[in-house]
Amino acid sequence: MHTPLSPTAIAAPFGAYNHGIASAPAGRVIVTSGQLGLAPDGSTPEGVKAQAEQCFANIDAILKEAGVGREAVVRVSGFVTAREDFPTYMAVRDAWLAGVEVKPASTLLIVTGFTREEFKVEVEVTAVAPA
Repeated sequence: MHTPLSPTAIAAPFGAYNHGIASAPAGRVIVTSGQLGLAPDGSTPEGVKAQAEQCFANIDAILKEAGVGREAVVRVSGFVTAREDFPTYMAVRDAWLAGVEVKPASTLLIVTGFTREEFKVEVEVTAVAPA
């Protein structure tokens, strides 16, 4: 369903992602809001790793509600509040995508903060369901 776009005319991706994804024919597009490390009971786990894992667990729930899985994801956008948290976030993202054959496009931004000080990570995805 998805075709990776990683042209040899540009530098290879830094990690387990593709520079672009072509998806055709598209059926439904699923776009999540940014998911924070907020558990169903309203608690926020300590640390970037636990928060990133919660973000991806929340995304799994949204994808399931849409009737798709991780293989439908064509783009991941991640946000962390500290540059030193980059490797931890990437490890969680890569583990979440480990079973996905065609890795999505991916962007990571370092931001100054979120709505509450305890939040350290936010993740949003775009997925395309088969026609």
